[in-house]
Amino acid sequence: MATEVLIGAVTCPSGQLVITDGGYLEMWSGARVPDDEDHPATDFEVVGPDAEAAAESFDRQTGTRLYDIPAHATAEFVAEFDEHCRAHRHRASLRPFEQQVPHRERVRHAVESREPEFIVMGVPVLPIEVPADRPLPVTAVPASHGWRSMRIGFSDEPVADSWVFGELGIDHARFVFADADALNSWEHVLPLDGLADLVLWGIDEERIATEFEVPRLDDPEARYGWTDLPVEDAYQRALALESRREEPGAPRFAADFRPHSHHWQVMRAVRAAEHQAGVIRVAGADIMMAMTSIGDGFFPVHLDVDADGLPVALRIEITAED
Repeated sequence: MATEVLIGAVTCPSGQLVITDGGYLEMWSGARVPDDEDHPATDFEVVGPDAEAAAESFDRQTGTRLYDIPAHATAEFVAEFDEHCRAHRHRASLRPFEQQVPHRERVRHAVESREPEFIVMGVPVLPIEVPADRPLPVTAVPASHGWRSMRIGFSDEPVADSWVFGELGIDHARFVFADADALNSWEHVLPLDGLADLVLWGIDEERIATEFEVPRLDDPEARYGWTDLPVEDAYQRALALESRREEPGAPRFAADFRPHSHHWQVMRAVRAAEHQAGVIRVAGADIMMAMTSIGDGFFPVHLDVDADGLPVALRIEITAED
């Protein structure tokens, strides 16, 4: 049997841990009300004597809160729920929140209600109550291709049983393990120092590097690029490269605009790490980003518990290979 590999540790001072697709943290509102002018939405609560039964049988989201219903579809959604309740004789209705529920509040509600997940614009988020007084080790078990599983430990007690906890849908090939309070301070895009990198690669990378006088980098993943540019300068160069790439018969290459945000900092650590996992300290908490090792997909999550039913670890299944 393959031996577990320690890939790092996270800390969670708030006692409420968030696990989700790290590439989607750009959408995370923290303690602020979500504000997306391009995708306005409404959050609803199921209310009434049969609220829990109605929400469970309607089966759109976990629990009695329904988040991020697109504004253009709310009337149809409410009508569909009302028809469902009539058909099943449930005494329940949808009550809209006055404003959308901040993501930090969604975490708190899910943990207190013992709901294993909620969504942020369709992206599953798994929140769980964890020890706040010590680092939580993250380990992984190798498979013939990538990891077989990844595990975040909460206690040293023997595992007596395991429950299905949820499923993570990943579109950016990376998990994030983060303290819910620390994410209030997360900057996914905005540079913390006003600087950005711009790197490029591809079949015709040398041709485009010569054309745009792009410096050579000591980076196995991106051999050409600019580092530590003022962010506006980097952005304008990125626009010029993108315009060139879209021309008929253009060289084949890709460019990546990397503002010096928290996301850039932790991904720089990920790219440099042996096991493609990096840790960054944000607002007093150690947050980990870890690549799935096999790209995007849907990953079952299990909760390991001890003989008293207390959590021992969360385990993410990545591949069924031995």
